[in-house]
Amino acid sequence: MCLLEPAYSELCNTLFCCQYPCSTSISSFYFSIAGKSKPPLGFGLRLHIALGASKGILYLHTDADPPIFHRDVKASNILLDSKYVAKVADFGLSRLAPVPDVEGALPAHVSTVVKGTPGYLDPEYFLTHKLTDKSDVYSLGVVFLELLTGMKPIEHGKNIVREVKKAYRSGNISEIMDTRMGLCSPECVDSFLQLAMKCSRDETDARPSMTEIVRELELILKIMPEGDLIQLETPQTYSGRAMSKDPMSKSTSNSTNGNYLASSQTFTSVDASSSGVLSGMVSPR
Repeated sequence: MCLLEPAYSELCNTLFCCQYPCSTSISSFYFSIAGKSKPPLGFGLRLHIALGASKGILYLHTDADPPIFHRDVKASNILLDSKYVAKVADFGLSRLAPVPDVEGALPAHVSTVVKGTPGYLDPEYFLTHKLTDKSDVYSLGVVFLELLTGMKPIEHGKNIVREVKKAYRSGNISEIMDTRMGLCSPECVDSFLQLAMKCSRDETDARPSMTEIVRELELILKIMPEGDLIQLETPQTYSGRAMSKDPMSKSTSNSTNGNYLASSQTFTSVDASSSGVLSGMVSPR
């Protein structure tokens, strides 16, 4: 199978033919029948997946020429290769970003018929038909919440964004976090959660830009304990131990720095993709 993939950002106009490298998606890993037999992903690896996907969306928004709004960011459109490196795919609903008008002013949005996937749709885009770069940010925020909770965006009439915000306000956020992440740094989990909730805010202007998202994820990686900094190559080495009962609280148990719960997972270093994008056709409408 032949796909086009953007080269590194320095060569973003160059396209080349490559063998399809990805074996699964985030969605199929978590929610398919086949996915139920797969070993769980540790928190460090989930963060690497989030960063890879974010770099892909950032590439579309800033380095692609012309820039692109994906319009259908979701877990099933973020593919993982054998090393769990994330690539953003499926551009069937994508739109070219607005271009400057005759006076040089750059419109903030594209007016278009609402399309996308329920549960991931930006609520302001749904109401106003105004598609912006922050529409992709909202959808990506939902993916982040999936990585943190293991929940589907919509299931049994419950919306993941509302459920997470409700649990956070009531102080019960630990009850909906995915225990399959294993033991991890509470500060890093909380930082990732805060970022996910910022991305999924109802108000467009209150959401961070993709540049800010990538910067924040890289910062979280920097403050992570060394044992969690590198990602798993073979997740079957997961020990099966649950994460701390309250991932937002500090703990001194089994800790080397007073606030880190050490993991018994086995890690290996894998470089992240620079662009994180598998390109495809972009709809002009």
